[in-house]
Amino acid sequence: MSWVQALWFAVVQGITELFPVSSVAHAVLLPAVLRWPLDPEGLLPFTVMLHLGTAVALLLFYWREWLELIGSLVNGRDPDKRKVFWLLITATVPAAVIGGLFEKSLRAHFPSAVSAAFFLMVNGAILWIGDRRRRRMDRFGSFRFAGDEDRQIARLGYGQGFLIGLAQCLALIPGFSRSGMTMIAGLYAGLSYEAAARFAFLLATPIIFGAGILEVPKLMHDQHRELLGPALLGGAASGIAAFLSVWVLTRYFRGREVRAFRPFAIYCLAIGLAALLYFKL
Repeated sequence: MSWVQALWFAVVQGITELFPVSSVAHAVLLPAVLRWPLDPEGLLPFTVMLHLGTAVALLLFYWREWLELIGSLVNGRDPDKRKVFWLLITATVPAAVIGGLFEKSLRAHFPSAVSAAFFLMVNGAILWIGDRRRRRMDRFGSFRFAGDEDRQIARLGYGQGFLIGLAQCLALIPGFSRSGMTMIAGLYAGLSYEAAARFAFLLATPIIFGAGILEVPKLMHDQHRELLGPALLGGAASGIAAFLSVWVLTRYFRGREVRAFRPFAIYCLAIGLAALLYFKL
């Protein structure tokens, strides 16, 4: 992989990891469309390195929140933040367990551009349905928690947190967006768009770091060592792009109460369909 290709990957990943449009699908589709001769075995740890850049960006963006969440375990003065912390732990468990159990089978499907395009369309359909569901919830004035984001999240049950974590597991299949599926599950649990986005972005940090611990050391193997330099550059560039993305998205969801996912749904459906036609023609 060249340095230019690494930067392309980094910018695309940094934007699409947090936008609900599946960064992994884009990582599969980009080299397939541009016909880059890349090694699929090295592509996964390289992509995870880019994800680590995203995780660092999220940690920098939410560093005060993480200090407050961890501090709540010690001082006991903020039960809402303490509940949010344990909900994040609960929601992380499904992806950690399922990812560990099915890592090999999922890796076998990772390079398939056709399946990534198909599931990207499914991702778009789910986003569209989620928006319609949210409008119906608002119309009948039900299922929505009041208060600020932490208070809304703290009112979730641990069972709801676990189900949100299960929704996150769909992102193990290229084409499904981790942030998108997590936010849709949060909406169904009764959170506002803003609170669902906050929970999704906080939840991203531990699971991405966990994936990095497993995958990034593989870049040190002899057959992948030439990817280490481009991966480090890509991780830094991806982190910058991700920081800007989360800044934009937090403001976007703050100003949208209905149909916030509609543009992303249309994008996923259009790109997925275009990719399928490209590979089949």
